Amino acid sequence: MFRSILIAAMLATPVAATAQTTPLAQVSQHLRAVSTMTADFVQTDRMGKSVGGKLSMKRPGKVRFQYQKGVPLTIVGDGRALTVYDASVRQESRWPIGNSPLSVLLDPSKDLSRVAKVAPSPSPQMVLVEARDPKHPEFGTTTIAFNRSASAPAGLMLVGWSTLDAQGNRSSVRLSNQRFNGPVDDRLFRWISPRRTGPRG
Repeated sequence: MFRSILIAAMLATPVAATAQTTPLAQVSQHLRAVSTMTADFVQTDRMGKSVGGKLSMKRPGKVRFQYQKGVPLTIVGDGRALTVYDASVRQESRWPIGNSPLSVLLDPSKDLSRVAKVAPSPSPQMVLVEARDPKHPEFGTTTIAFNRSASAPAGLMLVGWSTLDAQGNRSSVRLSNQRFNGPVDDRLFRWISPRRTGPRG
């Protein structure tokens, strides 16, 4: 299970020492090589509850988590800001995309050496990158998981991530059916607040 694999990581796999072949350099190459991505996702919260949906991403800065029917959450990044909307309480939260925990994945120009490091991996086929923004410790630590795959951009397949927040709560996202560099409709990333349509009837 993805979450247990992340927690079980104990020893780093030896890798070549050149800048061109280090795992962190390879992750940067992957991010620069991917302009769009779609995938199915399963998100597991700190209580072990899981929900699914569809992830759409367009770099730089655009992302949409479209949750399965019955889940009141929507997450949209329009390239400038990331908006989280909870329809159950009509609550909308918004902050600059560069200040979000997902900024490492959404900004291919980001210097990973400033905010990320390679984490111990349980398998030579997996690359784990641990990201923490020192300017925003409230976001906690995000561990991003890639599998080595010759058919994927730069030889890496993004398979998910796990976040440990400042309060010690862990959540994870596992991806499947990943597709890279295909057409993605920009309308997916336009956010129109449901609160502007008037009070609930």
